[in-house]
Amino acid sequence: MSEQQGQMTGSTGETVSWTDLGKEMWNYLTGQGAAINYTFQDMSVEVPRDTGADAPRATWKLDGTLRITTEDREHQG
Repeated sequence: MSEQQGQMTGSTGETVSWTDLGKEMWNYLTGQGAAINYTFQDMSVEVPRDTGADAPRATWKLDGTLRITTEDREHQG
């Protein structure tokens, strides 16, 4: 898979965006008891309050684990 300006090209040549990949991954994992764990160490994310290069920013600091799980309420046993 290759990446170019936010788009990826899959093994069959189709163009896939990161958003589409995330949706497909979420759909695949839903109902399968899966979890995705992200671990951050001293990560800072600057979030702009407004648009523009000089917009004030809030800084979010992440240090720990974020766990994302899915469930399928429609097909619960």
